[in-house]
Amino acid sequence: MKNLFLYIVLFCSMSIFAQNEQLAQYYYDKGDFEKALVSYQELSDGLPSNPFYFQRKIDCMQQLLQFESAEKEIQERLNKYKQAPLLVELGYNFQLQKNDTKAKKYYDDAIERIRKNPNEVYGVANSFEKKVLLEYALKSYETASQLVPTLDFKYQTALLYGQLGNMDQMIANFLDEAVLNPQASVMIQNQLARFMSTDGDSNFNDSLRKALILRVQKSQDVFWNQFLSWFYMQQKEFGKAFVQEKAIYKRNPESLSNIISLGQMAIEESDNEVATEVMDYVLANTTDVELIVQANTYLLQMKMDKAQEKDFAAINAQFELLLKQYGITPVTLSLQLKQAYFVSFLMKNPTEGKAIIKRAMDLQLTPFDQARCKMELADILLSEEKFNQALLYYSQIQENLQNSELSHEASLKSAKTSYFKTDFEWALKQFKELKSANTQLIANDALEYFLLINDNTVADSSQTALKEFAKGDYLLYQNRNQEAIVQFQKILKSFKGQEIEAVTLLRLGRVYEKLNDYNLALAQYQDIIDHHSDGIYIDEALYFSAEIYNKQLKQPDKAKALYEKIIFGHQDSIYFVDARRKFRELRGDTNL
Repeated sequence: MKNLFLYIVLFCSMSIFAQNEQLAQYYYDKGDFEKALVSYQELSDGLPSNPFYFQRKIDCMQQLLQFESAEKEIQERLNKYKQAPLLVELGYNFQLQKNDTKAKKYYDDAIERIRKNPNEVYGVANSFEKKVLLEYALKSYETASQLVPTLDFKYQTALLYGQLGNMDQMIANFLDEAVLNPQASVMIQNQLARFMSTDGDSNFNDSLRKALILRVQKSQDVFWNQFLSWFYMQQKEFGKAFVQEKAIYKRNPESLSNIISLGQMAIEESDNEVATEVMDYVLANTTDVELIVQANTYLLQMKMDKAQEKDFAAINAQFELLLKQYGITPVTLSLQLKQAYFVSFLMKNPTEGKAIIKRAMDLQLTPFDQARCKMELADILLSEEKFNQALLYYSQIQENLQNSELSHEASLKSAKTSYFKTDFEWALKQFKELKSANTQLIANDALEYFLLINDNTVADSSQTALKEFAKGDYLLYQNRNQEAIVQFQKILKSFKGQEIEAVTLLRLGRVYEKLNDYNLALAQYQDIIDHHSDGIYIDEALYFSAEIYNKQLKQPDKAKALYEKIIFGHQDSIYFVDARRKFRELRGDTNL
């Protein structure tokens, strides 16, 4: 009974203490420092050794201009605990009173404590950083390092130099730390990437590039080639990254995985010239069947993307030749699935496509590869308007590979199937859930369809225009591009001036781009810019137009003007970062 009573008392005390802490935090966040001071005073009295409660109490006093009381409290704690960071607190208390002479004295005393005991650096530097006294924080680290050379503060000082605007020294310290501690390289690259994407001008990127090139030239360590390759990939300069990757491979010809990954990135960014060069290099330097199949799959995908009907027979013959050479095995599954897609969607022979997949499904496949086969089979069934059969396969993938990326992709395709069927209510629920998917591409795609259905249902409860639009989207899915164009043009005539108009223009623009009719694509985007500038598709119209002028029509001045409109008028756009980078390139900011 005594123990039970003790536990009850202890539990009640802890509960009351937690409530007091929450109340103190509430008053502090609200800016009611008088009430917060009372609460933190009680908490500090209850736990005198707790530095957080003490610090909050001092903060409240300083907010209330009770500097003498704060000084007394800090001094008493300093006398009792002898902690060097309290010297920083005393100095800061005088700084708040504009007494810089006394503030400097205590700051210098804190640095002196580091000279006597270098281990004091951690608390002192941290206190200076919290007060945004960055020069003193830097001096703290440098003082300790001079006394004990084994103390490594390259990372911490790099961050400080960055905050102080000394980019060259920040870069030097980060790179020194990276080569000394390669396990920290990813963390350092993340910090550098943050400056690369947010710096007000291109000087930082140029400085980092020069620093890396200098280290590559001075050292034989492939570490610097790898770092420089990473830099070029961040800048989407895949050709330059490839030069570095080849240099790495020549010195260490163990794996081509990094080169394959580079090729994948180049394909994703539509740099097919470099991607082709990369895959050809892989084929010339490996006898590994899996890598050979992977490289050939990517090469055939690029050919498919640009193929005209006259090219179809030759491409299919290439598929057949490769599969005959390397066999119908689990290793060649990616080639088999790619061929199934090709004959179904481009050669318009879904029966042959399904036969290829069913043959693959008879192999000894992993559950993941079985799911890939089911996904391709469902896609073909969907193109044949066999909606329920397609949904069945998509649901099997979701059930068998729960929470995987493939499962989320199946969920998205299932939602699109409901959309194509014009079951908008159910599709909307599915897209709403997928908006928060872990995979950004899936989340963005789901958000696009969610807004499409939601906005056009609000504008037209009968969903007449939306049903017509879904028909056009389904024709696109079936790769019936000319029929889709006719359908979208019909929507523009029938629903002129209605909510559906802007997104229809956007769809038409994308179809014309796919068919390489860039002037017609630009005309659709210009219609959005002229008549729907306050809508949600304006940033896409600007960006897609800029890309056509930049990449296809080679008119950089027109592209630059459009990128600039995104930079200054649409900072929340998903295209903002790319637009800013490309604008700077066209303006000639960097020595690329």
